[in-house]
Amino acid sequence: MSAITTKDFVQMSLDATDQRILNVLQRKGRISNADLSEAVNLSASACHRRVQRLEAEGYIRDYVALLDPRKIGVSTTVFVEITLQGQADELLEAFEKAVARIPDVLECHLMAGTADYILKVVAESTEDFARIHRQHLARLPGVAQMQSSFALRTVFKTTALPL
Repeated sequence: MSAITTKDFVQMSLDATDQRILNVLQRKGRISNADLSEAVNLSASACHRRVQRLEAEGYIRDYVALLDPRKIGVSTTVFVEITLQGQADELLEAFEKAVARIPDVLECHLMAGTADYILKVVAESTEDFARIHRQHLARLPGVAQMQSSFALRTVFKTTALPL
């Protein structure tokens, strides 16, 4: 008998109709209930009840508008690998609290491997990133080493999780 993974547990809680609903909503969050029910082959009232249940159970966390970074002037994406001076809980907590306050940081991930954290940062330009680095990143608590990699072009990007 094989071990049950977290993904298996989540999958067992969702039937095929729930998965179809979530797949459509991940790509078209503003779709009307009528159009959604048609897309998943369900009556409008049953579809509405399922969406409400998926929201209540936390499968649907939020609805957002995805903005075009170039249109709002933040076309530079930088991935920053950060190594801390140590791994004490207090140091990790201080770092995480401080990095969460930097508006230009879109994502922060605690890593296994050579770096302790990887950040996804957006900026107007390389000069703007230099400002973000000086004013914010260089002042983060406990940082021993930082390495920045500039994305040249986004080849593929999605927010949709595989179901």
